[in-house]
Amino acid sequence: MARSPLTLAASVTSALPGAVVVGAAALSEGASGRYDSAVATLHDGAKVVIRVPIDAAAENDLRSDARALGALTQGVRSVLPFHAPFVVGETTVDGRHAVVQTWSPGYRVDAAHVPPGPGVASALGTAIAAVHALPASIVRDAGLPLLSAAQVRDEAERLLDRCEATGLLPFGLLRRWSTALGSDALWRFESTVTAGGVDPASFLFEDDAQGVPRVTGLLHWGGLSVGDPAKDLRWLASAPDARTAVLDAYTDAASHAPDAALWERARLHAELEFAAWLVQGHEAGAETVVADAVGLLEALDESVRDAPPLAQESITVDDAIAALGRVASDTATVDTSMQTDTYDAEALGEYTADDAEPAAPGSADEETAPLEWEGWADTGTSGPGATTGGTPHRSEPDTEPRDEDIDEAARNALRRWTESA
Repeated sequence: MARSPLTLAASVTSALPGAVVVGAAALSEGASGRYDSAVATLHDGAKVVIRVPIDAAAENDLRSDARALGALTQGVRSVLPFHAPFVVGETTVDGRHAVVQTWSPGYRVDAAHVPPGPGVASALGTAIAAVHALPASIVRDAGLPLLSAAQVRDEAERLLDRCEATGLLPFGLLRRWSTALGSDALWRFESTVTAGGVDPASFLFEDDAQGVPRVTGLLHWGGLSVGDPAKDLRWLASAPDARTAVLDAYTDAASHAPDAALWERARLHAELEFAAWLVQGHEAGAETVVADAVGLLEALDESVRDAPPLAQESITVDDAIAALGRVASDTATVDTSMQTDTYDAEALGEYTADDAEPAAPGSADEETAPLEWEGWADTGTSGPGATTGGTPHRSEPDTEPRDEDIDEAARNALRRWTESA
């Protein structure tokens, strides 16, 4: 049973001895019900957030997030163009490890609602580039994962091997992913600090005096590591209209070497989330999850059957220049969104306490076709992603509670078990 804001606020005093709580409000974090959360107002007017996990998997993620935030020294924070929360206290609530951290104002935008052009999209690209520009020493000193390009590739290959071993992977996807994994050009990238697979809902926005959105905070740091920068951009598969603006802003702000295959690897990582879903269900003996995953993989296989491969034979100097946005593309952009149905966050949490992770070459004109999962919403089953449409939408400020629809729950749940490398 969910804890009330008053109950949660009372727990703040055990994490912050001497603190006097004078107010409490519900907080909707878009975390698919994995945490009981509240905003507590202290006697000096400061606001803090308390988060209590509901199960062991969420507790592990919460500990990882607190550890990563602890690795962000004051010097590191000073070079970020936005805020990261401070962990100000930790306690135990009903046997679960709870964390109290600073609160930040702002609104959120879901991936499917990121509009094209400058604004939210370009702000996201610049913010993600700022994370990737952080020194690797902060990850190394904290004992967090450091992966080279070769190790990232090896991890993806192991995931594909485990997926193939189930005997349930469509041959078309096996061939498509094997080809991508076998392409040396696809994996020539410079490892950077990454947030481990963030998406737009992890960021806070505020509008400046001219009404232009800017990123003011990044809330989720649990996947902090050194690895493939494409993993923090895999959500672009769900935001095809915003992709150009995000990548242009990202490459303009990036401090590392040009990566002509960035989008293709991001797409690959997004597709491999389906493989991870199947493996999770198969290894946990969860027949419903397996059935859902097989259905989604079959639909994915059909959707990309006539699409260009994710890997091309070579990357040219012109490709690298194009990746920086210095030359214009002379071909049309094709919608390559990952439009899939949703799955229940709690369903997977019942089967495993472990989490997972998630991409891509070629020019922007060689894209895969959009994925259509029509009809899955009425099956009552669960699976990665969701078909979402409509106009640009802003989430409510964190101070106000909000209703989480199934699409948002699925995206946050999928991010949860794909965040850890």
